[in-house]
Amino acid sequence: MRTMLIAVGKAKMPFAEADAHYLKLLSRRLPVELIEVRDDESLAARIPERAHVVALSADGAAMSSEQWAEWLDSRKLAAVDLCFLIGGPHGLATDALDRADQRISLGPQTMAHQLARAVLLEQLFRATKILAGESYHY
Repeated sequence: MRTMLIAVGKAKMPFAEADAHYLKLLSRRLPVELIEVRDDESLAARIPERAHVVALSADGAAMSSEQWAEWLDSRKLAAVDLCFLIGGPHGLATDALDRADQRISLGPQTMAHQLARAVLLEQLFRATKILAGESYHY
């Protein structure tokens, strides 16, 4: 299963450092390909034809770390590529939301889109630790 994150904008410090940290931690169990695009139109053009597309959106379902693990396990069993979408400062455009198979929320609070990338990667890392039967608090 190929996993990718398509995000509008280029991460700046300190967010770029957090992204790099979690991408490195994930590289062993769930390598994530980070694709940074310039704008909403570029994002929509990069969405793969055959993938389970997940839009990070405030109106999506929120999950605990354990629920993330269960969800990720079911996605692995489906053996379909996984594609996460994170919009820019104004969220995802309608065309990207329409392409999504699922919407997931990182919580009810408003957060910077660059921070959302790090939070998503951190939750994926925790999910892989839970699935491996390892402590996910460090």
